[in-house]
Amino acid sequence: MQPVSLDSFAKKYKTLVEERLREVVGALETPENLAKAMLYSLEAGGKRIRPLLTFAVIEAFGKDPNDGLDAAAAIEMIHTYSLIHDDLPSMDDDDLRRGKPTNHKVFGEATAILAGDALLTLSFNLLADIPEDVVPAPVKLALIRELSAAAGALGMVGGQVADMEGENKKLTLEQLEYIHINKTGKLLEYSIIAGAEIAGAALEQKETLSKFAYHIGLAFQIRDDILDLEGTEEMIGKPVGSDTVNEKSTYPALLGLDGAKEALGSHLQKAKALLAKSGLEVGILDQITDLIGLRNH
Repeated sequence: MQPVSLDSFAKKYKTLVEERLREVVGALETPENLAKAMLYSLEAGGKRIRPLLTFAVIEAFGKDPNDGLDAAAAIEMIHTYSLIHDDLPSMDDDDLRRGKPTNHKVFGEATAILAGDALLTLSFNLLADIPEDVVPAPVKLALIRELSAAAGALGMVGGQVADMEGENKKLTLEQLEYIHINKTGKLLEYSIIAGAEIAGAALEQKETLSKFAYHIGLAFQIRDDILDLEGTEEMIGKPVGSDTVNEKSTYPALLGLDGAKEALGSHLQKAKALLAKSGLEVGILDQITDLIGLRNH
């Protein structure tokens, strides 16, 4: 049987999750401007790596990736809300996101904040409403509980605060890793573990996938830091050098550019080694790992 390419897999499941996001937000009885602001950022594009990870893990277990559709959409809602808030003047104060004006530049700060809040809360509602013949109630409860941890004070939000507090300071590598394990890594890990939960993975399998997620989470951030130096505004969809302007600690700043690239390669190698010994059909996951390491935006 011909191996599935990441391009065809991504095209199929990106289309499905994007259609589902439009459907869910479009069905809301809410002020029109709020729905427009939510959809503006949801439809801004992007690789949809987090939803693709959920679909790919389910497929790796030989199950139907479509069972993860609402979980994948919920994850993308959380990710998008975090970007809307990250771009605000009180946070990173960015004018561009994915090559388009940021949400607050189009809809104003108040509506942007509320659009992010709406996406955050809607994500949990979407998980709760998954039909039980698709995802049984105990698994839905686990998905909701684990997402609240990954996205909140114990994960992404905690990492964001640590990131802000680390500005204008020379952080150690350990402190920098803490920030990125939480700010970026926890939601990536959730994307993987959510797929494993839906597929009925055993504890040992989830532990292996969690270790895999640790390495690709750090690889993702290291690649971001490298792109902030080597990319172009056209490639990455926002001004380059913003980390330097905001005086943030980065992997290239701590390790040097060559050292950061070496660390990136090491994490990718370890991630792929974990996949190789997982016993799963990991072709797509392996290709996503390569994408994380080689992406140019």
